[in-house]
Amino acid sequence: MPSHVVIGGGITGLAACWYLAKAGHRPVLIERETRLGGVIRTDHVEGCLVEGGPDSFLASKPAAMDLIRELGLEADVIGSNDHQRVTSIVKGGQLVPMPDGLMMMVPTQIMPMVKSPLFSWGTKIKMGLEYFRSPVENPPERSVAQLVREHYGQEAVDYLAEPLLAGVYGGDPEELSADAVLEMFVSMEKKYGSLTKGTLVMRAQRAKQAPAGPLFRTLKGGMEQLTQAIVCQLADKMDRVQGEAVAIRKANFGYEIELKKEKIYAEHVFVCCPATAAGRVLGPVDERLAELLSAVRYNSSVTLALGYEQADVEGKINGFGFLVPKVERRRMAACTYVKTKFDHRVPPAKALLRCFLGGAAIDVPEADLIRDVLAELKDLVGLTKMPMFTRVTRWTGAMAQYGLGHRARVAEIRELAGKHPGLHLAGNAYEGIGIPDCIRGAKAAVAGL
Repeated sequence: MPSHVVIGGGITGLAACWYLAKAGHRPVLIERETRLGGVIRTDHVEGCLVEGGPDSFLASKPAAMDLIRELGLEADVIGSNDHQRVTSIVKGGQLVPMPDGLMMMVPTQIMPMVKSPLFSWGTKIKMGLEYFRSPVENPPERSVAQLVREHYGQEAVDYLAEPLLAGVYGGDPEELSADAVLEMFVSMEKKYGSLTKGTLVMRAQRAKQAPAGPLFRTLKGGMEQLTQAIVCQLADKMDRVQGEAVAIRKANFGYEIELKKEKIYAEHVFVCCPATAAGRVLGPVDERLAELLSAVRYNSSVTLALGYEQADVEGKINGFGFLVPKVERRRMAACTYVKTKFDHRVPPAKALLRCFLGGAAIDVPEADLIRDVLAELKDLVGLTKMPMFTRVTRWTGAMAQYGLGHRARVAEIRELAGKHPGLHLAGNAYEGIGIPDCIRGAKAAVAGL
């Protein structure tokens, strides 16, 4: 009988297997798909490296780099080309560069904001006066939109918060919890009152600690190089069962994991699948826990990669790409110019655009998606040539939504799970949705042994 079973073969489950193996255990990984890695997927099309899921991770969060070093991949890490990091926002059908000095949606420089056509004079004045806000000792839980609106106004919600967070959570800032999504800014508000003042202090402190590095990091071979390395190095240190967990039940010696065609017994179960799937299988263990997990909402994601000859896009694209606020949106939510953002992705004679279409496009026929995006690119950047290739990737229910009450829900989930020795929960539904967050959560779950 295996002692440790991991359910879910995405980055969280693979990281859990890695840390279990490091601790001397031989985990059994249960995953219904033939391919491991979850939404991390890298394809190679006509010499271009096309990411179907996340293309990088935040350099400021150490868990991903720690794992990469353990895997011996540090030499393959590359950073984003931040010297070329110009991102535009669509306003009135035109691309407007984001003003210098922004940290997320917080302005830290006066003149770039004054000169920017992105905001009205009313918003610019409100942004300037925000510096003089008094500390807020115990602010109530608010949505991201409420927090940003209180400090900087509705235009900052529409043209900064919404488009910036749409690419991360794929959600509505009116519904996302500021406590869960912008915890750092909520803490600043309590201490300084002004988000601008708090950001300036934090930036000064960081500048003293170490020189600034790239904002994003990735691997030369794409993000799937990470998951493939884990699978390869664990080839003789874990067992794989391809199947779908139907239910988990308590047993005299631990847990019974029921699959469609067999049952597996284990002392420890690491549930690393989406919270909704975890809720479906954990009902027999704890009904309230299953109810809370099932209540976590997820949004879907659709990306469209477009490959061009470099000559076809010359003079039409620059910087990292552009964001399309919901108030301006037709089909695209964002577009990344891959060659500018990262080296080693696209041959010199070619160009690759990666367009993010949001969950609303999950069931739209591929031909319609391509037609609509090409029409938008023509209007926004004057791109008229047909692409050499297209690649659509769809992920149903991939992005956890941290809505109002999320932190209280997670606290109760953790409390209830703690009452069941040998049951461990990890994934993007709890304390962070990025790759480093998932890896950190898996490592913490294993450390809990």
